[in-house]
Amino acid sequence: MNPFVMFAFPFARHAFLAASFVAVAAGWIGFYVVLRGTAFAAHALPKVGFAGASGALLLGVNSLFGVSLYSAIAALGIGALAERDRRDVATALVLALGLGTGALFLSLGNLYAADAMSLLFGQVLGVSSSGVMETACVSAAAIALVVAFHRVLLFTTVAREAALVRGASNRTADWALLASLGLATSAMMPVVGALLSFSLLVGPALAARHLARRPWQAIAQSIALSLVITWLSLFLSFALGWPVGFFVACLSALAYAAARAISRALGRKAQAGAA
Repeated sequence: MNPFVMFAFPFARHAFLAASFVAVAAGWIGFYVVLRGTAFAAHALPKVGFAGASGALLLGVNSLFGVSLYSAIAALGIGALAERDRRDVATALVLALGLGTGALFLSLGNLYAADAMSLLFGQVLGVSSSGVMETACVSAAAIALVVAFHRVLLFTTVAREAALVRGASNRTADWALLASLGLATSAMMPVVGALLSFSLLVGPALAARHLARRPWQAIAQSIALSLVITWLSLFLSFALGWPVGFFVACLSALAYAAARAISRALGRKAQAGAA
């Protein structure tokens, strides 16, 4: 079956555009997530966003609004609690609260299993034209935020002591990353779902980290890998009828494994040349 037949259908074109915007945001922000070691927060915020989407369905409003609001509150909560306690403890507390309220909203709203499944695993083929615009706007806002704070994020990560001497604020960098991560989560929920957003945020960025030598190279490679993984997942999902999130998770893991193998091979070749 020719996979490009999918573009004959409007819903498939909408899905392709929305997934592309999400992939760029995930690849770009995932670089900072991996670099600063905030993968647990990247894992937790989509789950908390699930609670926001459930609450939005309960109130009969746009689910993206609910995801955005709840993710923003969760990101601010993690940032505030992390100033007084360990970040992983703060993240775990916010995650537990989000999952609990999500279960409550699902129960109060008497949502069907299909509604819950679409929140957990995404429903990219059901994205409308207005949903594409919403996804594009939220993704652009997330990218703009990390671009605006790129210097602070990078400086406080790779040269923390020098950053403190020069007055660069690690607190500002943390808040900026958490806010952008919350926005990216909001954009990814309709496409990949709450459970599998983490794979697209972390997998391509981890692979790029093993292949690139400079920050902008790593960002570019992370975005490229994220796009390729997303596009292949859409084609395979359309051809086989399996969930998009399954292919995203599997291809992300394969990309990381391939990058590790390439990095090791190049390292052995360099050692042999030096010898």
